[in-house]
Amino acid sequence: MCGVVGISGISDVNTRLYDALTMLQHRGQDAAGIVTESDGELHQCKGEGLARDVFHRRHMLRLVGNVGIGHVRYPTAGSSGPALAQPLYVNSPYGICIAHNGNLTNAAELRHNIFRDDLRHLNTDSDSEVLLNVFAHELQSRRKLEPTSEDIFAAVTHVHERCRGAYAVVGLIANYGMFAFRDAYGIRPLCFGKRETEAGTEYAVVSESVVLDSLGFELIRDLAPGEALFVDKSGQIHLQQCAKNHELVPCIFEHVYFARPDSLIDNISVYKCRLRMGEKLADKLMREKPDHDIDVVIPIPDTSRVSAQAMAERMGVKLREGFMKNRYIGRTFIMPGQTERKKSVRQKLNAVKLEFAGKNVLLVDDSIVRGTTSQEIIQMARDAGANKVYMASAAPGVRYPNVYGIDMPSATELIAHGRTDEEVGELIGADWIIYQDLQDLIDSGTEGAEGIKRFECSVFDGNYITGDVDRAYLDRIEALRNDSAKHNVDSSGAPRERQVIGIHNNNSQSLQ
Repeated sequence: MCGVVGISGISDVNTRLYDALTMLQHRGQDAAGIVTESDGELHQCKGEGLARDVFHRRHMLRLVGNVGIGHVRYPTAGSSGPALAQPLYVNSPYGICIAHNGNLTNAAELRHNIFRDDLRHLNTDSDSEVLLNVFAHELQSRRKLEPTSEDIFAAVTHVHERCRGAYAVVGLIANYGMFAFRDAYGIRPLCFGKRETEAGTEYAVVSESVVLDSLGFELIRDLAPGEALFVDKSGQIHLQQCAKNHELVPCIFEHVYFARPDSLIDNISVYKCRLRMGEKLADKLMREKPDHDIDVVIPIPDTSRVSAQAMAERMGVKLREGFMKNRYIGRTFIMPGQTERKKSVRQKLNAVKLEFAGKNVLLVDDSIVRGTTSQEIIQMARDAGANKVYMASAAPGVRYPNVYGIDMPSATELIAHGRTDEEVGELIGADWIIYQDLQDLIDSGTEGAEGIKRFECSVFDGNYITGDVDRAYLDRIEALRNDSAKHNVDSSGAPRERQVIGIHNNNSQSLQ
């Protein structure tokens, strides 16, 4: 899962892109990057780490231009490292940069075709580079010295015909403008907004609407599945549906975990969705345990707080903050390995013993994926003096790998895979455990939402909507992306240098 942003402005956009990336930091902590364009010249800064660590004042001064894109990376397909920090660039045609959120399910086939038929060379194992080269080839095949919006949309149409999987993309074409598009199912989120100034209208495209709020842009709407957007050099916006077959089937895990609660995704309030999740889970708990002995409901910070509040209110039980969070530790779900995740739990959370001592506590989490966090937190509750520790998951059991951009590649690493709820509860050390029902989760998202008949729920039900995921594919990505594979990193231990380069168009000779 990554975060993307693009701004076509009237004045320099560098600081606003940086602010946007800090607002999207929850979507990726592996790397960050920005590319801006000025007079056909592209300026880039990217590197590993958080946005605040990648961009310094000297870098921002060089990121000039009134149009630009940014990206925060969370590694899924491919390895990790500075070469995979985005945005990615290709010089032909025109000079194109993209930032991509999602994952292509037919990247291996496309990689072969790009080399054999498109006569293009790939430098990394990133599916984002595959997507970039497919788009660049299709745009180049138009054979135009100056591309128009029709050329951009024709290229995106061919991308939809060739690429399968999930992709929300923002990009730049040097000298010509900013573009964006979303896959034909709208699996990954992407919305756009505008800001009126005395000098003209500015446009922004972002992963989550909260960024538009922060930057002073008015949310227009989400890009429709299969739809493309192009803001030309004069600042005019163009929109067109580019997919022949399209249906809005967004990823429900955005509402469970990834998105900020103050965001709107496909016109659904993430906050209200999580409230309904808590209410429905409370109803289930009271049906199954009408004589429960729960003294206090305690959320596991931060994503579960809204659902836990709704549960406590519905059950008539006190809600207490039993864990204090260290804000300077990253999200454990997106830590790169099991050892790192386990270590970071104790660094990130500390129990308030007063809220546990001698009590029967219900811990509420947004979901249980590998079980590492749950096991550690339950033990922390017991160490703090809890009498009994119950666990509630606002999502159903995660039993299947994800192939659309979330780091759940290996079924063997998912604690609920092939196990009953009782077996999971025993493994994590809970006195008992309760999961959300899938239909209740779906109802939490669709209630009051127009245009959504179903969600992408493959991690819960094993139904992959693109129709191209089989056992062989799952075995292949498990071998490439499980925790043991991720430990194959540079053994030097030295910090990697961020890349700060200038990418120039129109035969410019110098490099910054």
